[in-house]
Amino acid sequence: MRISVAELRAPELEFGDNKAYFTDPRAGLALAGPFSLRFGRAHKAQIRLGLVGPRNLLQDARHWYERCEGEIFTGKPENPMYLPFAGFERVFQSVVVLDRSWEANIEKELAVALERSGRDRFEGVLDAYSAAISKLSRAQSLDVITCCLPSDVITSCWSITRTLTRTERKQLQKAKKDEALGQMSFETLWVPDDTSEDLLQRDFRRALKARAMEANIPIQIATPNLFYDDQASQDPATRAWNSSVALFYKAGGIPWRVRSEGPETCFVGISFHYLRTTKSDLMYSSLAQAFSSDGEGFALKGDSVPRSEEPGRTAYLSSGQASKLGRKVLSEYQERTGKDPSRVVLHKTTQFTGDERRGFSETFDQIPVVEFINIAPSDFRLVQRSAYPPKRGTLCRINDDATYLFTTGYIPEWQTYPGMHIPAPLKILTDRDTDIVRAATDVLALARMNWNTAFDTTGAPITLRFARQVGGIMAEVGQREPSPSYRFYM
Repeated sequence: MRISVAELRAPELEFGDNKAYFTDPRAGLALAGPFSLRFGRAHKAQIRLGLVGPRNLLQDARHWYERCEGEIFTGKPENPMYLPFAGFERVFQSVVVLDRSWEANIEKELAVALERSGRDRFEGVLDAYSAAISKLSRAQSLDVITCCLPSDVITSCWSITRTLTRTERKQLQKAKKDEALGQMSFETLWVPDDTSEDLLQRDFRRALKARAMEANIPIQIATPNLFYDDQASQDPATRAWNSSVALFYKAGGIPWRVRSEGPETCFVGISFHYLRTTKSDLMYSSLAQAFSSDGEGFALKGDSVPRSEEPGRTAYLSSGQASKLGRKVLSEYQERTGKDPSRVVLHKTTQFTGDERRGFSETFDQIPVVEFINIAPSDFRLVQRSAYPPKRGTLCRINDDATYLFTTGYIPEWQTYPGMHIPAPLKILTDRDTDIVRAATDVLALARMNWNTAFDTTGAPITLRFARQVGGIMAEVGQREPSPSYRFYM
């Protein structure tokens, strides 16, 4: 058995100053400003922020955003893992603007809705927030709306059990049996594809995101854990960094991108999720999450796929369906960048079938480089003679056949491993003629493209990280064509 171990360089991130590169997004933002500064300040100088929620949370939200205007300290002993927040305007060179006329107090509506039970309560609370979002978006020219959810909403209607048809109940029983036997219909990676629970449960967060999409405005969901220091599990500076990065991106800014010296690349994650229909058969809907080299992301809904009755058989696209989905990706990429990519990299948690390869290859026949990459969880572990696990970026190859990448692990810049469990590497499979080191470097870089946080240590590549979340929102949208903009799904 031949085992080789190498360490990939930490991905360098690009910011406003094109001469400076950083590995920590917080340091880059504080010292060089957001990446969108490179395009002549291609983000808004003012972010008009609306607020929806009960009266007391509206007041707390207002206080939090005002607090984020200035410097916020971590409250922790000096440690490179924790950095103070320098203030929104100083970090992003943009100002968050609040106005009482941009607020919607739905305290009475929530009180009435929360008196109900079960499905009626879920729908009542959802309607209260949706109506306020719609009203604010029509009356005001807002960039983002923050929906403030009180604790009783989170505890009483965060999810609801669906009413299943007879066919769906049978499908649920079969899915649970497959999962118990270790024969899941989807190989899960950070649970991106649907499981039996997704068929059974309906999620409030996803439903509210879908309703906001109808109003054509991105929303930020905030809970008391964001506003109050005594209830939060994170220190105030970390909360400020995370919520501010997400707000800035949803308002149209680009916080950072991964430094790339190669050709313009379109990275695409392919996954599937449950699609409820009025027909007798339960279907899957295919999904593509795509990201350009500059970090701009979009999500596209593909064709429906029948559920296989064969135990352990994964969902897959026909050649025609793969070709059609590929054309949608290219069309959206061209519309956003004005040109075709020079390279397309496709990620999937299960192996690509011959039909999928033929369909995508046919569509991308004019693209110079097309790569098919499988990324799966693994039971493989490495132990080193140290108090810490292997470094993030450790690449282990066995007999040139199996490749394992640690996207989490010891972080030298922080002088610690921030995780709670032994880090598990990803297993990466590629075609023989694909440069495996380059493919692994891409995965490591894409793990840094999460603009929902500035403190990201989960290690999942962005192409697959939010697949389950995006699929759930698209399922709520139903038969309507969902917005492709990634800002609606974060």
